[in-house]
Amino acid sequence: MFGPPLDFSFKCLSSMADVLSEEPNQGLQPLRRSSDKKFNSRALRLNNNIITDVTGLHVTMATLLSQPELLAWLDLSFNDLTHIDPVLAELRSLRVLYLHGNSISVLGEVEQLGGLPLLHTLTLHGNALENERGYRGYVIAAMPQLKMMDFSAVTNQERRMAQIWHQPTHRHKPTNQGAES
Repeated sequence: MFGPPLDFSFKCLSSMADVLSEEPNQGLQPLRRSSDKKFNSRALRLNNNIITDVTGLHVTMATLLSQPELLAWLDLSFNDLTHIDPVLAELRSLRVLYLHGNSISVLGEVEQLGGLPLLHTLTLHGNALENERGYRGYVIAAMPQLKMMDFSAVTNQERRMAQIWHQPTHRHKPTNQGAES
């Protein structure tokens, strides 16, 4: 059985290595440990720190969690991340990813997350990429499985519009096969 989230928020952590030298915050429910003294949790809170990149995330997860491959919820909000690290795309069981309140500026980086089949909730607001034209539609097109984006439900109409507006440009060009013969 899985316990409550493993919470390392508000600890002034700047790297994944820093996480390993800290004790998690105690919540209302006691943290559960497996026989090998690792935590039985599928959620990891690293929000409200000063983390600049997630290098070493897999090592941190393997050290802390009894089943790191089952991580379903990761909160990296309100840190100093400037990019969406490809390591996040390797978290195949991830369902919820909070990245809001960081410094991510390249909208195209969200496409890395498109291969996460179970990801249904994503937050990116409060990042510079939010100011890009067509931001919400672009993200929905890159991840059509999303149900919630920036704490707002993704509608079927938004999905349809994202598909139309974000098709590769070669699909918009009419074919004129007989004109050149």
